[in-house]
Amino acid sequence: MSLLVIGSIALDTVRTPFGVVKDALGGAAVYASCAASFFTDVAVVGVAGKDFPSQHTEFLSSRNIDLSGLEITDGQTFRWSGRYDFDLNLAHTLHTQLNVFADFRPELGQEQRQAAYVFLANMDPEIQLHILDQLKKPELVACDTMNFWIDGKPEALRQVISRSDILFINDAEARQLCNTPSLIKAARELYNMGLRAVVIKKGEHGSMMLCDEGFFAAPSYPLEEVRDPTGAGDSFAGGFMGYLASECDCSTDSLRCAVICGSVVASYDVEEFSLERMKRLDGNDIAGRFNEFKHLSTFESPGALLSVSLE
Repeated sequence: MSLLVIGSIALDTVRTPFGVVKDALGGAAVYASCAASFFTDVAVVGVAGKDFPSQHTEFLSSRNIDLSGLEITDGQTFRWSGRYDFDLNLAHTLHTQLNVFADFRPELGQEQRQAAYVFLANMDPEIQLHILDQLKKPELVACDTMNFWIDGKPEALRQVISRSDILFINDAEARQLCNTPSLIKAARELYNMGLRAVVIKKGEHGSMMLCDEGFFAAPSYPLEEVRDPTGAGDSFAGGFMGYLASECDCSTDSLRCAVICGSVVASYDVEEFSLERMKRLDGNDIAGRFNEFKHLSTFESPGALLSVSLE
């Protein structure tokens, strides 16, 4: 395997101003692994209940995602229900049923323990630490988190961050974790915990990254219609990590390209509910939008810069 993804497998019920879906395929590990599969081989570790529809496992397998680490056990699959108003950056959770995910404490197989690139999707940081203890010598470990763990288990979360190479976190969570309104200060504080890079997701306002050579900012792709933002952050992280795993390179240039790759896949994800848009996505789509991103953020000065002298 090139990338090991560990996290939730879910059935989501989502309502936005543009429609509603019930028990649709979701979960952080699902979105991340699907996004990464456009770039590299992926293996998933997760758990689902016996109610998990077979067409979902068939779809994941069709993306050449290794499901040998997916446990199907007695009980119900993790379910999340939420709604979005016209501010699609803000999800309103209606209910969460952990079900079989409540007892998720994965024991990795020998091949999984040898994984070079690992993404720990959003989950209990104590479980993330349990996974980190099983890994042998990974080249790169990235982790994600959420406000629930920042509030409930901050010390365990900080241990996870200090043992990871890349942190994915959204703007509100970064401010909360570092207790500052400044994203710049928050990024520097997190980076100084020993990370190679801090990636702050800002929804429709794009993302920014701090690494060895300073800050890098990228816009979001300008879409006229966003139907369902569920899973966008996980798709971003999956595209990011999938690209790095495919290149086997963590240089600054590769990290910057990874940001754009993550943004590309996430921009497709939000165009339809669940993973419906991803099911029709191919490499040509991704390459085309990648080139559009380059055009969006590239400019040249038409002439000499004006100089202003103050007298």
